[in-house]
Amino acid sequence: MANFALMSEYQRHRMEPGDELLDDEDALYEHYTLYAPPKLRPVRIDKFLANQLPQTSRSRIKNASQAGSIIVNGQPVKVSYKLKPGEKIQLMLPYPPPPTLEAEELPINIVYEDEEVIVVHKEPGMVVHPSIGHRSGTLVHGLLWHLKHLPEPEKQQENARPGLVHRLDKDTSGIMVIAKTEFSMAHLSKQFFDRSTGRRYHAIVWGDVLEDEGSVEGYVGRHDRNRKLYFNHDDPEKGKRAVTHYKVLERFGVVTLIECRLETGRTHQIRVQMKSMGHTLFSDYMYGGDQILKGPRTKKYQQFIKNCMDILPRQALHAKTLDFDHPTKKERMTFDSDLPADMTQMLEKMRKWVPSSEV
Repeated sequence: MANFALMSEYQRHRMEPGDELLDDEDALYEHYTLYAPPKLRPVRIDKFLANQLPQTSRSRIKNASQAGSIIVNGQPVKVSYKLKPGEKIQLMLPYPPPPTLEAEELPINIVYEDEEVIVVHKEPGMVVHPSIGHRSGTLVHGLLWHLKHLPEPEKQQENARPGLVHRLDKDTSGIMVIAKTEFSMAHLSKQFFDRSTGRRYHAIVWGDVLEDEGSVEGYVGRHDRNRKLYFNHDDPEKGKRAVTHYKVLERFGVVTLIECRLETGRTHQIRVQMKSMGHTLFSDYMYGGDQILKGPRTKKYQQFIKNCMDILPRQALHAKTLDFDHPTKKERMTFDSDLPADMTQMLEKMRKWVPSSEV
């Protein structure tokens, strides 16, 4: 058997099981760049990759090819492609779901399900994936239970496991899609990696946003002094490029309801980029939004805001819509969701307050 040696460039971004704050959604994927040796005899790309990546199954390689995630010299190829000397291969694989988790019966709001995907409305306070301090009670644990108890013949396979292709913070609510099969995981992962999905969030931020719409750009990475936080850096060496487009939906003087459309998917992206504009998310304790940042110092107003925070004791951020291409139906799927009760009640309270002379 030929010895297919890797040449010069080999990248693999690891997602450690205990990480609570991953760098961004790219951390859900493995990225490889390989070069075929100069004296290589023509060989099928799947055979080459199977030899180079012995920990990766043939089925994962095949699904990656079907999803367009095996690129040779800039073009997607099929598994039967004959690789030639010196060609550049790029491969993106979704990390497989954790194999050893225990299923737990948990309340999950499933808004759509078929043989390939599950779309859920994640409630605020639910952690998406296991991590340090969250060894149980996560969305993944609950979905394992759901898949385990599907009636026949709805079960696609005995060891069906939910595959994460994107994430929401613990205290962010809203729409998420989860893959049910290995092929769907590869297909959806490619869409999120290529930024071809559509995601819109609703957020309540401190202050009166000056422009009716605009964009925030920067490089989101760890904060220089507090490594638990993230920051919108100007220096590309300190983070990854992040772009958020925003539009004002409703103004209340001291706070503003906005819609945010993500062009990238970095950890805490909306939270840190809106803070960089001077418009921290309302009630966001990690980034100072749980302090009264705008408005008069009157006791009446201060108490009013504290009452609002009692209603909405988490960052005011909701994943409102999500659209993606269905892995097998080949049609665009669009999902919308109502604002959760805490954000709705807070906004209703603000609408009643605004006409008063206190704001």
